[in-house]
Amino acid sequence: SSVAAADVYVVNHLILITEFAKCVLSCVLEHFATNGNLWKSLEQNIWKNPVDALKISVPALLYLVQNSLLYVALSNLSAPLFQVTYQCKLVTTAIVSVLMLNRKYNVKQWICLVGLSLGVAIVVLGEQKPKDDKESDTPPQQEETDDHNEQSLGVGLIAVSIACMSSALAGVYFEKVLKKPTASTTNSTTGESTPPAAPVSLWMRNVQLAFFSMLIATGQMVYAQQHDEHPKPFGHGFTFWVWVLVGLQAGGGLLVAAVIKYADNVLKGLATGVSVVVGTAFSMVFFGTPLSGQFFFGAVLILTSVYFFSNTLPPFCYTMMGKTVGSSSSDERSSQVEMKPLVVPHGK
Repeated sequence: SSVAAADVYVVNHLILITEFAKCVLSCVLEHFATNGNLWKSLEQNIWKNPVDALKISVPALLYLVQNSLLYVALSNLSAPLFQVTYQCKLVTTAIVSVLMLNRKYNVKQWICLVGLSLGVAIVVLGEQKPKDDKESDTPPQQEETDDHNEQSLGVGLIAVSIACMSSALAGVYFEKVLKKPTASTTNSTTGESTPPAAPVSLWMRNVQLAFFSMLIATGQMVYAQQHDEHPKPFGHGFTFWVWVLVGLQAGGGLLVAAVIKYADNVLKGLATGVSVVVGTAFSMVFFGTPLSGQFFFGAVLILTSVYFFSNTLPPFCYTMMGKTVGSSSSDERSSQVEMKPLVVPHGK
């Protein structure tokens, strides 16, 4: 807020540099993971197997669709309605995981996912209210007229719904590619079966994803500059703190990929919900952001949903539902089995 508009960095430049940093970091990690055989790994997984590498272009394109539709949704929905509807992406991710990865979630876990989505929406809206009250200089009557003339509720809801679906499909598809085991092949001449090849590493998949994301970001940057009356030079406005943001975004992207690899997209969503609470609490400490009762209600809802997603409910809950303690423990054991990520069988 203290930076003049002419000195603000261009978002497309930030995205391109961040994806380049992800690519470089992934190459470094792949170099160490392969004991210095980075070039050989690139040759095996990209040059000699381009069809497999092209699989990763799917989530990159889906993320492009998601980001494009988010702009449409933001321009057609009020901020509170957008925040509430966009939190449905966690439930959408769980539904796509059931369909694509054959996962199972019990009733308690579905309720926790819905509660977590509502809690995040409540916390974000509670944090946004003081900003809106302080920054709104438009007369209410004129603002209401502009919204009526420019916004379309139907278009906004359709855009945010497709954006949620695109986000879920991209994340779950990337998880499926990361976790899918390689099948053994049979030699047609000798009839002998060849043992399955080593799966593509997490870092190599990140190299592929960052490469396709850079191509898309470059296209967006060129398109934006052609339609901008006063284009800014590449890297304009990149101060020390912007470079810190680049590092955090690049490192965070690799951590998210690792979470998807070794956990799953739904657990990543649970962690994201907790991070909203922690981030808002830190903003109170460092920036003096006032915390309302709405924040505490949303935070309790988030933390309770995250805890009970994978833990046993209190005994009185089962008493209220007419279940015995023994049946409740068996239900919890079955839910623990249902939580485990299911890997696609070798035959598929």
